[in-house]
Amino acid sequence: MRKSVISFIMLFAIGITANAQRFALIDMEYILKNIPAYERANEQLNQTSQQWQSEVEKISEEAKTLYKNYQLGAAKLSDTQKKTKEDEIVAKEKKAAELRRQYFGPEGELYKKRESLVKPIQDEIYNAVKEISEEKGYSVVVDRASATSIIFATPNIDISNEVLSRLGYSN
Repeated sequence: MRKSVISFIMLFAIGITANAQRFALIDMEYILKNIPAYERANEQLNQTSQQWQSEVEKISEEAKTLYKNYQLGAAKLSDTQKKTKEDEIVAKEKKAAELRRQYFGPEGELYKKRESLVKPIQDEIYNAVKEISEEKGYSVVVDRASATSIIFATPNIDISNEVLSRLGYSN
């Protein structure tokens, strides 16, 4: 009986503590759409990405052309010439793959460029959210855009516009 009473008191205390926590939501997509620097950074990233993609595709097309020409003339070539052509095709394909990895790989140039352009904006947003949550006593601030398990949240706890105001963007 005594254990039951203690357990009940513990559950009651935990329940009171849980109710005392304050929550807020932000919509990171909404915030980012309203920051012109982010839009400019995205445009720059898209242009760079398209330029690099066309460079990689050009080399891949050259490899395909070499392969087609090799197939058409393979019967007339000696074994040494075949080996040379095959090595040339493989080298072109490797060059395209290496360039693709260099530009678009996990630690590639596009990733580094995105980090240099977008990370400062994200850091500003993080600092603004942190300041607001410390001022208003929020225990948790959840990003509505990435929290797929949120089915419904009252708009009263969304502080996205407040974050934008803190960053100097009115909406």
